[in-house]
Amino acid sequence: MPAQQGPRRQARGQRRMEQLTDAAAEVFAEAGYAKATTNAIAARAGVSPGTLYQFFANKEALAEALAERYQEQLRSAHEKAFDPAAATLPLPELVERMTGPMIEVNLANPGFKALFTGVDLPERLTAPTRALHEAVVGRIAEVIRTRRPELPADRVRTVAVVSAQIFGALLGTVVGAPPAERERWVTELNRALVGYLTPVLD
Repeated sequence: MPAQQGPRRQARGQRRMEQLTDAAAEVFAEAGYAKATTNAIAARAGVSPGTLYQFFANKEALAEALAERYQEQLRSAHEKAFDPAAATLPLPELVERMTGPMIEVNLANPGFKALFTGVDLPERLTAPTRALHEAVVGRIAEVIRTRRPELPADRVRTVAVVSAQIFGALLGTVVGAPPAERERWVTELNRALVGYLTPVLD
């Protein structure tokens, strides 16, 4: 019996930590890191401040846990979205392959991009996330080079930068849209990218 209680206790503890980090994500996204308090996070999670402190020493520890979670999800999304092996797919399919995982990670983490690329959080927490966001242009460029190896390097980078900006400009609309309307905006986002990329890649 005691041997079985250990894994159960660990599982409960893990669920509690996830509950607290989920609550922190909501409070940070709404109030910003500077104005967020551990009391507000505990209240959002439906626990006492004492329970929160059993798992996290302060709000920076919560932010650090969120940063690690977000960075892991971003890396996974990048691997799925920017696979050079997919570069030969028909362009509409390639664009969907690239935008889909990036939209999903932002839908799963509303407000995280603003939070972890802003100036509110300690630099040591934001720097790795900013680097991942900045790496998107390089990942897009890699796919473009694989599809059109004859393109000059400066042209590849220009197209990658513009593609990332088109995506970024419409991402907020996609994430903020009611679920019933979201697919329409995803379709428009992909259409805009296909329209821009067709003269270059096809």
